[in-house]
Amino acid sequence: MTVCVQASDELTGKKILLGVTGGIAAYKCAELVRLLKKAGAQVVVVMTEAATRFVTPLTFQALSGNPVAVDAWDPEKGGGMTHIDLTRASDLMVIAPASADFMAKVAQGRADDLLSALVLARDCPLVVAPAMNRQMWANPATQRNRALLEQDGIKIWGPGIGEQACGETGEGRMLEACELAEAVIAALTVKQLAGKKIVMTAGPTFEPIDPVRGITNLSSGQMGFAMARAFAQAGAEVVLVSGPVAFATPLGVKRINVQTAEQMRQAVMREIAQAQVFVGVAAVADYRPIEAAEHKLKKTESPASDGGRTISLTPNPDILAEVASLPAGPYCVGFAAESQNLDEYAEAKRLRKRLPLVIGNLVSDGLGTTDNCVTLYDETGHYPLPPLSKPVLARRLVDELATRLNKQ
Repeated sequence: MTVCVQASDELTGKKILLGVTGGIAAYKCAELVRLLKKAGAQVVVVMTEAATRFVTPLTFQALSGNPVAVDAWDPEKGGGMTHIDLTRASDLMVIAPASADFMAKVAQGRADDLLSALVLARDCPLVVAPAMNRQMWANPATQRNRALLEQDGIKIWGPGIGEQACGETGEGRMLEACELAEAVIAALTVKQLAGKKIVMTAGPTFEPIDPVRGITNLSSGQMGFAMARAFAQAGAEVVLVSGPVAFATPLGVKRINVQTAEQMRQAVMREIAQAQVFVGVAAVADYRPIEAAEHKLKKTESPASDGGRTISLTPNPDILAEVASLPAGPYCVGFAAESQNLDEYAEAKRLRKRLPLVIGNLVSDGLGTTDNCVTLYDETGHYPLPPLSKPVLARRLVDELATRLNKQ
């Protein structure tokens, strides 16, 4: 599963030319158009004649808000130059689904219909998302064509592996609309963090008391996952060490699932050596039970006469402080979620752990919610940001981090 389009302005000002070829996966492109529009893009659809047998042009016209081009000889469109005009203002051309036949056309440089002519005449990057039967995909001829496309600088997204319309299972499924939309956003995002490895934590930790109970907190993990997604889209190599949350892994992110603070610490320390940045977003439990019971604790077995029970706690490792103290360690960003005295406590945390940057918020403004209101604390002072949705805030924090890294 892939995180899907989260904000309405990620593709604002971008024009996507979507080519749809003949294949049952063409139905997925209706959702793809909707998601690209949701992200703010202008979408123009071009269909092959075979594609119109699966989805009507009217469907794509209604979803995109633009006329759909099918016939290169339509005298009312493009003055006979549709194959040239359509790509001139486009930021990206995507062929989805890309049938085996159409991949062969592109590899051979043929231009016998409007869409294949557009491929030759384009002046924007081209991506193809293959969709075909598993044996057609594995056929040596198709693989030669794939290699030729890649040699020509054409990106291949997919195919996926799974159940196919023919009833067989294997490699050849077109990627889902959500995956393609995320890939388009990533492809058109400025790579401010290219060449950087970022290790980060997200979500709560869970410290077991017995096999079914434990100490945890209300962190949803939304902020951390939004930041991981934004970092990856900005070109960074991202390793996300996540506590127990149910969010899908963002495209291009390596995810390591953990439960306890100690497990989180071990995962971070394994990954941190080659990282330029560490971001501690996770709400790590400060304490854990000294000893977790092997079996479920029963109320009837309580040692206290009133049914109460005492649980002895011990401090958990301070992951952020440990990483910040490493010789020649990474640039460290801490988060401070406080219930009061935010300026005082966040700045104290920054100084105590010797962090160049702390991002602070009141728990009432962001813990477990879809929006957040944060303040940035660094050696020059503190800077409040306006309330923002977490995906939008994540992109703002990418800008802030890139600016600070460039000044080092």
